[in-house]
Amino acid sequence: MSPEARNHIGRISDRLGAFLTIGGDLVVARIGFGAMRLCGSGVWGGPRDPEAARMVLRRAIELGVTLVDTADAYGPEVNEQLIAETLHPYPEGLVIATKGGLTRPRPGAWENDGRPEYLRAACDGSLRRLKLERIDLYQLHAPDPRVPLEESIGALADLRAEGKIRHIGISNVSVMSCGGRADWCQLSQFRTATITRIAHLKRYCASASAKLSPFYLGTRSKRAAVQAAPAHWHA
Repeated sequence: MSPEARNHIGRISDRLGAFLTIGGDLVVARIGFGAMRLCGSGVWGGPRDPEAARMVLRRAIELGVTLVDTADAYGPEVNEQLIAETLHPYPEGLVIATKGGLTRPRPGAWENDGRPEYLRAACDGSLRRLKLERIDLYQLHAPDPRVPLEESIGALADLRAEGKIRHIGISNVSVMSCGGRADWCQLSQFRTATITRIAHLKRYCASASAKLSPFYLGTRSKRAAVQAAPAHWHA
């Protein structure tokens, strides 16, 4: 990455306009970059044009993005490898957030695995591919209906205690599936269908210590959610 691109990290007030603090100590630009589509068709395999994908990653950093979101299931593994090959050594202040808990046995298939032993192995694999000693934000990719959520989150808490994870997140959830609890994690990703009652979302945001990262939102849903919870929004 060019020196010019590196110098942009941290100057996000002029570029993206707002900060967000995750877990009380992790400051990122409100607008992050989701790298999932820098894969092949169906989020399987490598991108058709690897150099173009690298250019997209570099340009995101130049524009002031300080959080790049990925997952071991994207590719699978290809997405994390691409990020490390392109951006490592990482500029100061850049957060690489990744996820574990979904497997890709074949193209088009996404299967849950929230067992503690699997999550531990998945985290170790992400650390290796991303060339990190600690992952600043590690998310359970989706709750596994066969495994109590407490066990999956507990495994991530153990990894955090060991210094492999800084903050815990959870993806593909609703307020109901979290049991309405605010102490599961520092960031939650919600689908469009869960943001149907803005008043409900406002109450949750007001009580939650977690930041909300809505994804796959339509324009009307996104506008309403931003108006409802500006202090908690991360896109």
